[in-house]
Parts: sequence; structure tokens; C-alpha cells
Amino acid sequence: MPTQPLEPVAPSVFHALVLLNLLFVTGAWCLARPSYRAAAVLAFLSIAWLFGNGPIEGRVLVSITLSHGFTESDILSIIGVVIAAITFGRTRERRRYQE
Repeated sequence: MPTQPLEPVAPSVFHALVLLNLLFVTGAWCLARPSYRAAAVLAFLSIAWLFGNGPIEGRVLVSITLSHGFTESDILSIIGVVIAAITFGRTRERRRYQE
């Protein structure tokens, strides 16, 4: 039973997975301890995810052009920006009540 050697994974896949983990951890940070800093980091990572998710994008949901479209993993960017906006609002309200 001959076995073939495993092929190494491209570094871009590793970088995309690291960015995905950062996105999830920061989202949890925003929900657990809302702050302006957490919201800013999550918004930044959500935008970075749009550009860094190439190797693990998934299926195209909406085609914009023949070579560009909205994919399954792009939904995470929208969710991240929404959570960042909610975190910003929660932090503003909390600071308003503290004053």
C-alpha cells in the first residue's frame, strides 16, 4: 500500500486562519467587555478580513463581475462591523450613565 507524501500548505492559508481566529477572539472581546478600543480593533480586522480571506473564501453568493463577487466568508466582515457598531453604542451608553 504505497502512500504519497503530504504536500505542504501554502503560507497564505495559515495567514488567513490566523486572521480568522483574531476576528473571532476580538468579536468575543467586544461582546464580553465592550470598549472603544475593542470596537476599533474589530472594525479594522473585519475590513482586513475582506482582503485576507482569499484562500478560504468559499462559494460565491453574488457575482459583481466575472472575477469578483460576494462570498460566504465575506459575511463574517459584515457581522464583525455590526458587532463593532453595537459595541461602540454600548460603550457610549455606559459612559453616558457613568457621568
